[in-house]
Amino acid sequence: MPRARRGSGTQVDPELERVRRFAKVLDQRFLDPLIGLVLPGAGDLIGSMLGIYTVMLAVRRKLSPVIIARMLTNLALDAAIGIVPLVGDLFDLGFKANTKNVALLTERAETGGKATARDWLHVVGAALAFVLVVGLTIFAVVSLFRAIA
Repeated sequence: MPRARRGSGTQVDPELERVRRFAKVLDQRFLDPLIGLVLPGAGDLIGSMLGIYTVMLAVRRKLSPVIIARMLTNLALDAAIGIVPLVGDLFDLGFKANTKNVALLTERAETGGKATARDWLHVVGAALAFVLVVGLTIFAVVSLFRAIA
């Protein structure tokens, strides 16, 4: 339940404030990239697991599944590129998946949790990229086996 801040005349949503602070610590205070730097691979997985907190709040607030998919895509991209030593950590400094997810949560919650055309484009684009990567991987493995045989 939103609580009124004393004397401000405005409503404060404690859960939303909590995820904002959490994202700030992870992204703006560079905790997420530091964990990835100190624990290559595992640190990126830990960072993504911490980022699930914002996604869980979006699910509880019944945001569109497309918004949830977009948030998960942000975390997946952050983790996938973050696995690459140093380059991934530099990417992590600029991408700020948690901050992006909090912005999605805040903006879409104001409109009733409905997805926009832009959200659909992101999710469809991510799905097509995934299919392309899987297809290229299968092609590469088959070509490798043919070359060896």
